[in-house]
Amino acid sequence: MTSFAFSLAALLCLVPFALVSFTRRAGRDTAYWCATIIAVAGPVLWAVTANYRGWHTGFASTLWVIIAATMLFYAVLAGTARHAWRLGPILIPYLLLLALMATIWGSAPERPLLGVAPAAWLNVHIAISVATYALVTLAAIAALAVTLQERALRAKRPGALTDHLPSVADGERLQTRLLGAGEAILGLGLLSGMATQYLTTGALLAFDHKTLFALATFVVIGTLLLVHLRTGVGGRAAARLVLVAYLLLTLAYPGVKFVTDILAV
Repeated sequence: MTSFAFSLAALLCLVPFALVSFTRRAGRDTAYWCATIIAVAGPVLWAVTANYRGWHTGFASTLWVIIAATMLFYAVLAGTARHAWRLGPILIPYLLLLALMATIWGSAPERPLLGVAPAAWLNVHIAISVATYALVTLAAIAALAVTLQERALRAKRPGALTDHLPSVADGERLQTRLLGAGEAILGLGLLSGMATQYLTTGALLAFDHKTLFALATFVVIGTLLLVHLRTGVGGRAAARLVLVAYLLLTLAYPGVKFVTDILAV
């Protein structure tokens, strides 16, 4: 199967989940779980097949790994948190957009993975980075759900979309839990990144765009969690900070890939 056909097949695996998310309100029934399993299986199969012999650094590969990790974490969260499954209607358009971009730019050249760090250590660092991005993605989706629900409540006009989403209180709880997990894993990622950088160059930090954005994300999320712990602040103000943190992390991870692999070619 060609790379384009494989990417298209993985993209189509997301479509049943989109249909279920927008057309059904029955909850976590058989149809929902079948669609979710298909949506997880397609991107995960793409990521595993493409990277089992070693990590690819290309833009398309990065996007498919992000999609796979995000859907996998979402499925686990949907099975363990009561209202997390309701994030589907605003999560799936974003993942479909990423999948479309990955399919379009699937043949873009990629830069080789440089460095002398041990392969096992490098794999751990990459896995931590991907897990962080997936968790903060879900936190940003929860924050967006909170914003949409509060806007609908203020306007006193709930719509078809907000009827599918978790309540403000449920969205805020999900947002806080996901940010806490993301911050912990991001901290590990920064430490593993410093170790990888030291093994590669002999320096602890490389002050490039990726590192600076990742550090800024860590500070923003940490500040938000600290303020929430001390004051209990929530709602749209907290949601905006979550979205800022997500923007920074996006610039740090796939954003840098897009610039170096697509725009710089």
